[in-house]
Amino acid sequence: MTTEGISIPEVSVGDPDPMARDRSRRPTATAAPRETALRRKPAVRGLAVDALAILIAVLDVWLVIPEQAEPYSVYLSAASCVALVARRWLPFTVVLATVPGFLAGWAQLAAMIALGSLAAKKQSHWQVFLGAGLVWLCRFVLWPLPDFFELGWREHILDSIYGIIVAGMPIAIGLLIGARTELSARLAELARSRDRERQLHAQAVRAEERARLAREMHDVVSHDITLIAMQAGALASVENNEEVQTTAATIRKLSTHTLEELRALVGVLRSGADDGPRPDLRDIEALVSGTDVPVRLAVERVPEQLPPEVSAAAYRTVQECLTNVRKHAPGATAFVTVRGAPDELRVEVRNAAPSHPGEELPSGGGFGLAGLAERARLLGGTFETGHTEDGGFRVSARYPAVP
Repeated sequence: MTTEGISIPEVSVGDPDPMARDRSRRPTATAAPRETALRRKPAVRGLAVDALAILIAVLDVWLVIPEQAEPYSVYLSAASCVALVARRWLPFTVVLATVPGFLAGWAQLAAMIALGSLAAKKQSHWQVFLGAGLVWLCRFVLWPLPDFFELGWREHILDSIYGIIVAGMPIAIGLLIGARTELSARLAELARSRDRERQLHAQAVRAEERARLAREMHDVVSHDITLIAMQAGALASVENNEEVQTTAATIRKLSTHTLEELRALVGVLRSGADDGPRPDLRDIEALVSGTDVPVRLAVERVPEQLPPEVSAAAYRTVQECLTNVRKHAPGATAFVTVRGAPDELRVEVRNAAPSHPGEELPSGGGFGLAGLAERARLLGGTFETGHTEDGGFRVSARYPAVP
C-alpha cells in the first residue's frame, strides 16, 4: 500500500486531534518574517549581481584607459558604467547610454553587459537587433574618425569579425538567461496549478465521503424514526387517555413528516451506484477470500452490535487497503487485524515490501485513503498511515464502537 500521489490539504492523516489541525492552519509568529525573507532573497541577489556588473565594468575601464586619455572619453566611460544601475528597468535606454562610452571611450564591457541585459529581457525584440547593430558599429569604427579612415581593408575585416563576436556573445548569454527565467516562471506556475488541483481533488474526495456517509446514516436514522412513529401509533390505539392519544398522534405525525423530509434530502445525494447493499464488517471474510492478494486475517473480540456506519467504515478500510496492496505491492502478503476494544473498534492492515514492481492499474472508484481519513474524522475516530521498517506499509484506523 502507498499514499503516493495523495495529498490531503488541511487534513492530517494520522492526526487524532482535530484541534491540532486547526492549530496547524493558524499563522504562526515566525511565518510572516520567513515569507518576507524568502521574498527578499531574489532582490538581494539581484542587487549583488548589479554591483558585481558595475564593478567589473569599472575595472575594465580602469585597466585599459591610457594615462593621457582625453577627459571627455573618461567622462563618457564613467557614465556608461553608472548607467548599468538601470539595466533591469530600462535595458534599451542603458544600451543607448553606453554607446558613446564604447565608441569614444573605453567602456566596451559596459556596453556588452547592457546588451546582454536587453537580450535577456526582450528576447527577439527589434530593440535587441538595433542594440546589437550599435555595439557592432562601436567595435568596428575607430575613434577618432580620421584614424578609422586610415585603416586598410584587412583591419576593417578583422574589426568587423571582432564586432560580431563582441555583439553576439552577450546576446547569446542574455537569451539563455531569459529562456531560463521564463522556464522557471512557467515551472513555478505549473507547480502552483498542480497544488490547486490537488487541493480541489482533496476537497472533492472529502465532500464525496461526507455525502456517502450522510446517505448511509439516512438508513439508520430512518429506521429509528420509523420505530418512533410505529410506537406512537400503537400507543394512541391502546391508550384511552385523550391527552396521551393527542400527544402520541402528534409524535407520529412529526415522525412521519421528519422521515419524508429526510428521504427527500438524502434523495438529492443518492446516485445509482448507492442502490446496492451497505458494506458490513460481517462480510469481511468473503471480501478476503474473494481477493487475489495473500491475506492473513485475524478478527478478535468484535462486538455483535456495531453502529452501521462504523461497520461500513471498517469494511471499506480493509477493502481499500487490499486494493492498494494489489496495485502497489504485488506479491506481498497483507496482514489484516480487526480487534474490538471496550469503546472502540481497531482496524490495522499491514503489508511487507513488494516482490516485484507494481503495475499501473485504473483507480478504484474514488475510494482512496483520503476519503477513509475523512470518514474516520467524521465518525470521531482516527486514521494513521506510514511506512514500515521492512519497506512495507501500514494503515491503522480506530472507530468508536458505542452507538
